[in-house]
Amino acid sequence: MIRLDKALSAWGAPDFVAVLKQEIAQLGADHLPLQQGLSTGNYVTDAPISVMINSVAEMEDVIRIRAGIFYQGVLGGCSCADDPTPASESNEYCEVQLDIDKATAAIAVVPLTE
Repeated sequence: MIRLDKALSAWGAPDFVAVLKQEIAQLGADHLPLQQGLSTGNYVTDAPISVMINSVAEMEDVIRIRAGIFYQGVLGGCSCADDPTPASESNEYCEVQLDIDKATAAIAVVPLTE
């Protein structure tokens, strides 16, 4: 179970967004649906991600966050010496919805499509 304990503790405080962004960024590709959000690459790299909070709404049982994730993707070629398309990183962006359970700090993450 993935939890955002620090963000839940900071809820209502002036530094909530900063704490939230930091915790989401630490989740990385292992816990965020970044592979589904690729638009130019075919693999997500291990490069650090950046988070932009687009909206925050308090619901009865959860804090609902819509976040934009900036990350790197790579379009891998065959890695042959004469391959005209060697692996090259590209900037990627996707949006996700995170629901933080107010009682447990557990999160549910859903990729958002346009």
